[in-house]
Amino acid sequence: MATLIKTAVVRVMSPSQTGKIAAFTFIQHRNIAGHALRSTLPPPPPKPAPFDYENKDYTWFKSLFDRTTHRFDQNSKVIVVEGPVAVGKTEFAKALAKDLDMKHFNEANMDYHYIRPNGCDLRMFDELIPEDTRTFDHVNFNCSPNHRLAGNFQIMMYTARFSQYIDALEHLLNTGQGVVLERSPYSDFVFLEAMFTQKYISKGVRSVYYDLRNNTIEELMRPHLVIYLDLPVNDVKSAINKRNFKHEVNGKALTTEFLTEVEKQYKNKYLRDISTHAELLVYDWSGGGDVEVVVEDIERLDFDKYTERDEPKMKDWRLPREMDWADQRMLYTNGKHYLNNLFNLPRTDVPELLTSADDVYEREKVIYNHPAFLYTDNYQSGFMNNLFKTKLSKYYEHV
Repeated sequence: MATLIKTAVVRVMSPSQTGKIAAFTFIQHRNIAGHALRSTLPPPPPKPAPFDYENKDYTWFKSLFDRTTHRFDQNSKVIVVEGPVAVGKTEFAKALAKDLDMKHFNEANMDYHYIRPNGCDLRMFDELIPEDTRTFDHVNFNCSPNHRLAGNFQIMMYTARFSQYIDALEHLLNTGQGVVLERSPYSDFVFLEAMFTQKYISKGVRSVYYDLRNNTIEELMRPHLVIYLDLPVNDVKSAINKRNFKHEVNGKALTTEFLTEVEKQYKNKYLRDISTHAELLVYDWSGGGDVEVVVEDIERLDFDKYTERDEPKMKDWRLPREMDWADQRMLYTNGKHYLNNLFNLPRTDVPELLTSADDVYEREKVIYNHPAFLYTDNYQSGFMNNLFKTKLSKYYEHV
């Protein structure tokens, strides 16, 4: 049975109180309700159908008729599940999302970068391209944590978490359905710092990482709730051995020192910082836990009482006008390209993050001469498409 941990560092849970709502601000009303509690409540009032954000843009004109807050209910929240390696975040997050009728997002990984829209995995080209341009994912990192690509791997992991978090915000603002994520861009630095202390990455990589983070992180809306599943390092190592992923068990990265530093960064830095902006629940997960018990704890949290203008907690979710909600919704629905462009910082002083133009050319030539990459993404067969299709491989043919 999981135990709710109360610490002097963060306030773990809050008693339900009736907060005064400022007249000028829209605030999401009521607390999160689990399945059991929702079954005892009157049916919710009807609300607009989910907006088809995957196929349509949300424009200023549409915002005049399609109000973002009209889809919100008590469960329109962002919940992030955190914890050490192998603690059981995925199973818990899935069960929690099901009970709260929220959308679950699996933890972001390097598939974001390597699985292309046509379904092909770029890792299939590794034996054919220069070493410095090959893919490098969590399996590679666990096996070779001191590889020169380890720093680039962690930066790419941050971009993957950042992109996934935008997707989560996009979903919530366009549908009203809450989201449950496993880790987030806010906690990604925990692994960066552990890598740095173990000398897996250089001081230069760390500097570039924080330049990128500082240039991007403020564009996001912080979560409403963070749930941390705590597990001592010795138990983490046992859990790693139990699930028996070869790259973890036989790898060189997940040492006692590395895992201890991850725990230190989580507890001494991340949980302190995020608790000033979001509610925080911390559980001793040594013996696992009961999702229903966690849901009951969540239902006791009062998200409505933070109404003061200068109150940092829930500040991102206290927008003064409907148009401000529309602006955020347009940013995450239509402006992902703008947010991704924030990663284009002119840092060329860290050698392990650079790849020669010749190596990149050789890589692109191999990839775009493959049959799966001959034409632009989303190309479909047909007379008109054949007439105007763009053949990519022509740019990489030998001169």
